[in-house]
Amino acid sequence: MNEKRVAIVHDWLYGGGAEKVVQELHALYPDAPIYTSYCTDEWRERLDNTVVTGYLQRWPFRSLRKFLPLLRQWWFASLDLSAYDVVISSSGNGEAKFVRVREGAEHICYCHTPTHFYWRQYEQYASNPGFRPYWLARLGLRLLVKPLRQRDYQAAQRVDRFIANSQHIQADIKQFYKRDSVVIHPPVAVERFQSVEAGERRGYITVGRQTPYKRVDLIIEACNQLGLPLTIVGNGPEHVRLQKRAGPSVTLRSDVDDDELPTLLARAEGFIFAAHEDFGIAPVEAMAAGTPVIAYQAGGALDYVEPGKTGLLFAEQTVASLVSVLEHFQDTSWQHDEIAASADKFSASEFRQAFRNNVQEN
Repeated sequence: MNEKRVAIVHDWLYGGGAEKVVQELHALYPDAPIYTSYCTDEWRERLDNTVVTGYLQRWPFRSLRKFLPLLRQWWFASLDLSAYDVVISSSGNGEAKFVRVREGAEHICYCHTPTHFYWRQYEQYASNPGFRPYWLARLGLRLLVKPLRQRDYQAAQRVDRFIANSQHIQADIKQFYKRDSVVIHPPVAVERFQSVEAGERRGYITVGRQTPYKRVDLIIEACNQLGLPLTIVGNGPEHVRLQKRAGPSVTLRSDVDDDELPTLLARAEGFIFAAHEDFGIAPVEAMAAGTPVIAYQAGGALDYVEPGKTGLLFAEQTVASLVSVLEHFQDTSWQHDEIAASADKFSASEFRQAFRNNVQEN
């Protein structure tokens, strides 16, 4: 790849696990420009000012970006990438894979997910979009989903090679796009969590953005029933509703910084994860801290939760199913050092090596 001209394209840059993939791609290809529809000042600096944006970055588009999928599709498709031999798109719930490359160039798509609100989670988003104004989000999605879905499928057919972030997403790429892919798990900063001294472990924890599909409400109800200590770290549109549902043993914290989080994870008995997630960075961070994960038996969790070794799985996305597993959680003698070591295969260095090998071998 050293002699080839590389460009990186990403949906948007303002925080989250997908941005960490871009950060590692930047480490692999530091001279490659990074094209995106929107970028915060923080991420421009973190990516050494290699980020290229356009009119979608400017007002009023930046304030309306959640409502402009067609404009984003057109913007990415109109980018002039003819100078590049390899274009790597990092695409999930956005439109980075809509880019077009010149004849003879290659487009590799690292797919975080086929767009949720077009495909697997359409009905859930249509009933509860997760951002306001709800009525406008619902109306726009129902009116536009058919043409958006068609255009998304067509864009996927122009990709030369797909890389999926989990076996779950590999199956979704096959189901929705009719394309094959290989799996390379996203990078997790495991060293930051492995270096923390655990001390006494007490209670349970969950971490993440508080949106409906994360099912934090289910976790709260289960811990309410059992009277289990639970710490909920994060914020989001569901925060106020979740506060109202929390019983006396449940604490919601939206003030946890990056320095405190590893300690909180390392001092919990278990990390509870109730979402049907594409991969799930936070549970792997908990494992790196030696904390077993209690996860819903679906999605990316199946790639890292080994029942009885790194955690437990509950079969149904219901309070009763989670309660049943939590009641037996203490029956297992967890080997915290082994759990922490199992997270090594999800490290940033493993990601870079796997990505480099895959690109060079093809």
